[in-house]
Parts: sequence; C-alpha cells; structure tokens
Amino acid sequence: MNSRTLSIAVVCAAVVGCRRGTDGEHAPEAVVNAATAIVTARAFTETFTAIGTVEPRAGGVATLSAPSAGRVAAVRAAVGQTVRPGQVLVELDQAPFVSALHAAEAAAIAADRANERQRRLANEGIVPQKDAEAAAADAAAKHANLVDAQRMAALATLRSPIGGVVTRMNATLGASVDPAQPLVEVADPRTIDAVLNATPADAGRTRAGAPVALSGGSAVHGDTLGIGTVVDVSAVVDSTQRGVAIRVRASATRRPLKIGETVTGRIAVRTRPNAIVIPEDALVPDGETFKVFVVDDHGVAHEREVTVGGRGEVGVEIAEGLTVGERIVTQGAYAVSDSARVAPLTALPGGAPAPASRTSQP
Repeated sequence: MNSRTLSIAVVCAAVVGCRRGTDGEHAPEAVVNAATAIVTARAFTETFTAIGTVEPRAGGVATLSAPSAGRVAAVRAAVGQTVRPGQVLVELDQAPFVSALHAAEAAAIAADRANERQRRLANEGIVPQKDAEAAAADAAAKHANLVDAQRMAALATLRSPIGGVVTRMNATLGASVDPAQPLVEVADPRTIDAVLNATPADAGRTRAGAPVALSGGSAVHGDTLGIGTVVDVSAVVDSTQRGVAIRVRASATRRPLKIGETVTGRIAVRTRPNAIVIPEDALVPDGETFKVFVVDDHGVAHEREVTVGGRGEVGVEIAEGLTVGERIVTQGAYAVSDSARVAPLTALPGGAPAPASRTSQP
C-alpha cells in the first residue's frame, strides 16, 4: 500500500460519516448527549406576557392647579409623602387674592345700598320701576363676583381633597404659576391597578375576567406578586405606547404595590384540556418555522417541522407535527442534527445536566 492510499484510509477511519454499519448503510455521523422525553397530552393554558405600570384608578387620584396666575409662597409637601384629607400642600401669595376679595366685598356693599335706594324711590314713584330692577340685577352680579373672589382666595391655599400619596409636585418656591398647568397630584394607594401594554393582536384575544399572574419588574420570573384579574381592555391604541392598555386588578398581593412601579403580567387567554405540550427547549428555530428532533427506536434523531399552537407557563403547545407516544429531544436540541445518534444526557456533580456535546461514534 503506497503512502497516498494509507492517508485516505486514515481519513476515512477518522470521519464518522465514512463508516458503514453491518447492513451496508451509512452509520450516523455523530453521537449527541441529549435529554429526551415521551410526548404526552395534558391540560394547557395559553398565555402571553405584557409589561406595564401600577396606576391609580379613576376617582382615586386628585390633580390640583392654581385658581389663577400667581406666585408660590410655600411648598408644604414632597413627592412620595403621605397626606391626609385637607392637608395644606402649596400656598400661593395671598396678597392679590385678598385684594380682589376686599374689592368684591366693597362692590357688593355698594350695590346693595344702590339697590335699596332705587327700590325705595321706585316705590315712591320717583324713578321708573325698570331702574329698580336694574339696580337689583347689578347687586346680584356683584354678590356673584364676591362668591368667586371668596372661592379664589380659599383655593389660593391648595389642600389635598383625599388621603393618599403625593405623586407629582410641580410647585417651586417663588415661581410663577399658570392655572392651566397642574401643580400637585395626589393618589390613593388603596385604589390602584396594574395597567399592562399589549399588542393589538394580544389584546384582541383578552377578555375581562381572565386571570393574570403578576410579577415585579420587567421580567416574567421577577418578584412574584400574586394573581390578578382583567377588568378592562381598552378599545383604542395608545398613541404614545403604540399598544392597548389592559387594566388588571389584584385584590391581594404578597406586598403592597407602589404607584409607578413596573410590573409584568402573564395573561391567560385560552385553555385546552387535552393538548400536546413540549418544553420550550425542545423547539429549534428553522427560518420562519420551528422543528423538533424525534428519536426513533434505534436512538437516531430525525428532524421534523412542527406548528406551534400557543405558549404557556408550562411549555409550548404543538398544533401539528407530533403525536402522543413519540420520543423527542427536550434538552440539547440545538446540538442535534438530522440522523445523529442520541445518547442519554449525563449529569454533573450536584445533579445539574451536562451541556450537550457532539462526540465521534465509537
């Protein structure tokens, strides 16, 4: 045997794909360590995940503004502070309001005197009755102005109409204020909901009364908060978030929710009592589709395209492509190729599975 023939023989011995079985067919190219499981049918609840924030309900929040243009004289509260009903939050410079009140009081007194005089003269026939009626109307208008001035003077001291927490404070000592701009916001922490932002497609599948597993933060596996219920699905797409608001109410949570905190909700949209469900790790993306590896009786893996029906907390529902009783690769699927031989996944010390690896066939 010359050296060239010997080199070819060595290469063929090293490459598993060049080996043949006893029946003359090509042997599998590799042995892959992977975990497998038998496909079974089970109850399955389809869910989707949405992220949102904790917000007060309508009626549980109060927004206060200045009654008219003025200047801030004192700020008595800060964001996050708990306040009681009637507590002073912001005081405006009182001078303009007191001056306006005194002027209104003087005008009302003068109008009352004029009204009384015109009424007396009209009764004596000295002036026409219409003059007395005009004086009465002017007196009524002056008293209306007085009521407005009294109200403005009272509103110059901004007090909390409800008990709650200050969630916004835009007042700065000495700064001018615009009555069109909110100065203070107070919310009742006992009347709050989680408002999740969902895509229009997911919102279309959501119904009032659906259960929602809530967790803190923007991760599904964050701090577990409890189970809530969908109370409302918005009929419009929010122009800022580009999503649909889903309001979730949780009557009891493991800890008090904080207004403004980020929460994640896993919303249940459909339940099937007898579905084929596999672990998420068993799915392998293949372009725009997915595939799994089905292991035959000889331990050889065969790739198969599957159709995903939905995703849930316990795994992925397979609508088409698998039948009950088949064995599939459930862990290490990304290392498997079509016609590879699958060996049981070994375990590391402590019970953790070893990472999937490809080895030459013995």
